[in-house]
Amino acid sequence: MRVLVTGGVRSGKSRHAEGLLAGREDVTYVAPGPVLDDADWAARVAAHRARRPAAWRTLETGDLAGALAGAGHGPGHGAGHGAVLVDCLGTWLTRLLDDAEAWEEPSEALHALVGARLDEAAAALAGAAGDVVLVTNEVGLGVVPAHRSGRVFRDLLGLANQRLAAECEAVHLVVAGRVLML
Repeated sequence: MRVLVTGGVRSGKSRHAEGLLAGREDVTYVAPGPVLDDADWAARVAAHRARRPAAWRTLETGDLAGALAGAGHGPGHGAGHGAVLVDCLGTWLTRLLDDAEAWEEPSEALHALVGARLDEAAAALAGAAGDVVLVTNEVGLGVVPAHRSGRVFRDLLGLANQRLAAECEAVHLVVAGRVLML
């Protein structure tokens, strides 16, 4: 199973994604986002951790391709469990751009950087031996962001969503806690 779960912020997409792997103990939860020193962020992380089964392993990494390559392999191989849940691609993209200090780079450089990482992730996803559930934000349904960083994020995440959705058997859109199978 390879599923991309998308939707707006606080739409219920993480809960739905976790439910797709309910009852399994062989899950690695990949948290690819930046490490922030922020009380609100810490509260969100704590809420997600409290909701997950205790048997699930948490992997905090920006190496999305490496985490996906571990799906379906035993300990010592990448993520090290049968299934991988990545939550979420938006925080992965933020970390990627932050780590590369690339927010102000020209569009061509941004597309090259993100495109290369997406190619790696898509190849790892296509070759994953186990189940993979990816969570992402659906962006671009609202106004055009006033700041360049917002437009960069929106455009690059839209590309990431399309690229990884192409490797998935299913895409689930979550709106107000309701799931639409696309």
